[in-house]
Parts: sequence; C-alpha cells; structure tokens
Amino acid sequence: MADQFPQPGDDRGAAAGAARIVDGAGLDAVIRGLRGRGYRTVGPAVRDRAISLAEISGVADLPRGWHDSQSPGSYRLTRGTDREIFGWAVGADSVKRQLLPPREVVWRAGASDRLPREEGPAESVPLALVGVRPCEVAALRILDRVLGGGQVADPRYAARRQDLFVCTVECGSPASTCFCTSMGTGPGAESGFDLAITEILEDEEPRYLVRVGSDRGAMVLNEVESRPATPQDEAARQEVLDRAESQMGLRLVTDGLPELLERNLEHPRWDQVASRCLSCGNCTQVCPTCFCVSVEDTTDLGGTVERRRRWASCFEVGHSYIHGGPVRPTTRSRYRQWATHKLGTWHAQFGTSGCVGCGRCIAWCPVGIDLREEVSAIRAGDGLRAAGPRSGGG
Repeated sequence: MADQFPQPGDDRGAAAGAARIVDGAGLDAVIRGLRGRGYRTVGPAVRDRAISLAEISGVADLPRGWHDSQSPGSYRLTRGTDREIFGWAVGADSVKRQLLPPREVVWRAGASDRLPREEGPAESVPLALVGVRPCEVAALRILDRVLGGGQVADPRYAARRQDLFVCTVECGSPASTCFCTSMGTGPGAESGFDLAITEILEDEEPRYLVRVGSDRGAMVLNEVESRPATPQDEAARQEVLDRAESQMGLRLVTDGLPELLERNLEHPRWDQVASRCLSCGNCTQVCPTCFCVSVEDTTDLGGTVERRRRWASCFEVGHSYIHGGPVRPTTRSRYRQWATHKLGTWHAQFGTSGCVGCGRCIAWCPVGIDLREEVSAIRAGDGLRAAGPRSGGG
C-alpha cells in the first residue's frame, strides 16, 4: 500500500466503534453533510440504461427501486416499486474513472512559452465516493499500489486520491457474473473505508447499519440522527452478506493460479478463446484496475502544443509495438497477455492479484467470454500443449 495515501480503517482506526442505525433521512443527511464539508459527492445513478457514477446531492438522486440482471455478454436494468436503493451489483462505470480519467491534458505550451506548462488535475474540490461496493474499495487499494506505490507516484492520481472520502455499501444483490468471494474482496467490507453501510430490508422502509472506519467518518456520522445497532441489527447485516455469498455465480479457484497460467502458455484453450474474442478492449475499459495509458502530442494551427494521456488497452495491436512491429500481433497472444497478467504476473509486480471479482469483464464482453470458465478449462487440462511450434508472438 502506498504510504502517502491515508488508509481509512487501516491506520486511522481509532475512531472505529459500535455500529449505528440510520433511516433514509439519515442517509440523506450523510450525503448532505459531506457536501457541507466541501466534498464533491459522487455516487450511483441511472444513466444510459445502466448504473453509473454521477454527481449526487442527496438520496433522491440514488437509484431507488432499480435492479440489474447480468450474465455473460448481457446487462439489463429493470424498475421495481420497492424502496431498496442498493439492489444492484455493479455497473460499467468504476471508481477508476474518477481517479484516472479516460482523457486528460498532461501539459501544454504556446508558441511564446519557453517551457511547457504542467497541467494538474482539473478538480480542485475533494471527492467523496458514496455507495461504491467493497470490490471497488479493493480495486482502489490495487490502484494505490500501481499508481501510488514505487519510487515515483503518478502525480495526478495522487492529487485526486489524497483527500478521497470513501463511503462503501456492502453488497446484498450480486449478479451471476460476480465472484468477489473467490478473490476475498466482498461482499462485506472490513477496511479501506471512512463509512461502511449495509442496507437492511426487513421492514417496508429500509434501515441502514453504518460502521465507522476513520475519524472523518465519525465526524460525519456524529452529525446525523442515529441509534446504536442492536444484536438483531448485526444479525440482519450478517444475513445480508450470507445471502449475497450464496447468490454468487461460478467461483474462480485461485490456488496456485499464477503457477498454473505460467506453465500453460501454450494450452489449446488460448486458441479457442481467441476464436471468439473480438480484441475490442471492452474488458480493460470496464475493469476497475486496468491502468494502461497512452500519451499523444497534438498541435493546433495557433502553435499550441498539448500532451494528452488517454486510456489504452493491451488488446490494441499497437500496445506491444517496438521497432519492427508488435510483439503480440494475434488475438490469442493479446488475450493471453491480459489474462496471465491480471491473474498471474500481477502478483510478482505488485504483490496482489489484479482482479477483484467484480465480473464487469464478463457482463460487458460482447461475445460473453467468461474469465472463470477459461481458467477452469485451463486447470482441467493442466499440462496440455498445443500441437506444433508457434511463432509471431502467438
């Protein structure tokens, strides 16, 4: 974990205490209290027929009564008449977009400038993420290692991350594509948050069990009308988590996974998945931890030069280009690179898996490729080798 970022619940746990219960008005007061403290509050909202992250000002902006149905290559939202606010799994939009924007200007220079002008993050207001799932909190930790760790942190990521307030909502409605239990990232949250909320639906109106993970979280909650959580409330929270775990789809067996992938680089399954893969990069765009970027320079007719950074993908042919051509020219080689890095060599680089089990890469794959099935097939045929030699980065 990058030391320069405050880690709620890890090194600021002095404020942690007994859980409290708030109602819908109390949840609204939490959001408005954050805004009153100067935060830009971003949370789940319905945009373009999906749950997306957008700026919110209160409970009225949250997706009450909306539910999702996800399967490989499929995502659908339906509207109910119930009062549940967090009755969905995850949408295509992850917290990565808030901290590592898809496009941004790194520096610009005019014809009369002797040196380029560094462009910092456009956002000067601290950010509060409300309603993000525990798997997203785990993804945030991974991004901290990648972009905030090492000898030199990414300055734009660090600036956005430094004062981030995290209010997570534990998952009670996982999709069939979810496998956070396999990755140890959910459905409950134990650290990495300022406030953690569980929506309990036993009554007609939901109630919300709130746990504190930081001094900042305690100060916000102390300004909200609440009551102490009873043992019955705690039991109800556990029932939510147990039910969510039982509703998960296929599991991903992670025992010895890096070694499994390393010794099966020529497994015939790579050819089978490549015959379906479009190499479109959807999986890397929706993934909350994929961090590859490309840098490009542009010049306008007035002589202004800009260096821009944008999201990139290892599924792009040019991603592996070196003098003479790309190292990974085939779809087979590019899918294998993505999967083996995400689940295998990421451990050697960053000390953790690059996957949090959110299932986005499964739901948003146009042809419904399921990462769990691909790994299971390789595990079942462990040791098989494709016939014949290979060349050209395949």
